[in-house]
Amino acid sequence: MPEFTRYTQYENLDHVKHIVAIGGGHGLGRLMSALSFMKERLTGIVTTTDNGGSTGRIRLNHGGIAWGDLRNCLNQIITEPSTASALFEYRFSGSGELAGHNLGNLMLKALENMHIRPIEAVNLVRDLLHVKSHIIPMSESSVHLAAILQSGASIVGEVSIDNLTELPKSIFLVPLVPATPEAIAALKQAEVILFGPGSFLTSILPPILLPEVIDTLQQSRAKKIFIDNLGIEHSPAANLTLSDRIQWIHHTVGQAIIDGVIVSTSAVDFCENLNIKVMARPLHANDICYRHDRTLLSKAIDDLIGELSV
Repeated sequence: MPEFTRYTQYENLDHVKHIVAIGGGHGLGRLMSALSFMKERLTGIVTTTDNGGSTGRIRLNHGGIAWGDLRNCLNQIITEPSTASALFEYRFSGSGELAGHNLGNLMLKALENMHIRPIEAVNLVRDLLHVKSHIIPMSESSVHLAAILQSGASIVGEVSIDNLTELPKSIFLVPLVPATPEAIAALKQAEVILFGPGSFLTSILPPILLPEVIDTLQQSRAKKIFIDNLGIEHSPAANLTLSDRIQWIHHTVGQAIIDGVIVSTSAVDFCENLNIKVMARPLHANDICYRHDRTLLSKAIDDLIGELSV
């Protein structure tokens, strides 16, 4: 459970009316945990293309959207651990049919089977866990991530893409689904939009492959910040430099949108040719070196917003 408690006053974040973070998995959950003090002013738009683990088994046997990243974000942003939060994150052990399944995934899938809108299912759990910040699936329709390889062949599925030994030529969604309306509304309201940290190809990029998201990002006047990973990815994205990743985002959206980047002081690639403000800071958590320290990360975001507003 999160150990983050706010002790810092934030000169800039305290005045931001609405901030949106885009991504999935552990990275977005960590970021939202770091910014949980913003409560209703914070929205996470979560990737729903996962096809691995408990989520993948549920999708294979019963269809529907990927719930795992949504569950992960909900659990990481909890500020008051409780029996309900422990139950939501409970994972079955043993060797039976339930082995490896996360109870939170099954609860959310059950709500989906009851014909409750995915965003309303998330809101029910938010109320149960006393989560104030908004968490929105990128789409409420079932969708998978696909890639075109250097050979011209194509593959479908996040797991297959993460297991590639070379970068794909491009990635796309199958099928091309509509964005969740509430996600578009949040982006239009946002004064700051954050991308990352997280798996670049399979967590950060999928939401910005949606046409409505692309259109909104092109028109948005929000400050847009990319947060780089602290560790090296175990996927073909490890072959991308920081500049490559920024350029991939710009190519996907169709124009240069990133205003600033937050990186660890250990980073060697500083986007020198992209005309982007780069903030290099010590960001590592004391316990796990590839995770961001919540206080250091939120302070870096606060300071970069200030520099971008000058």
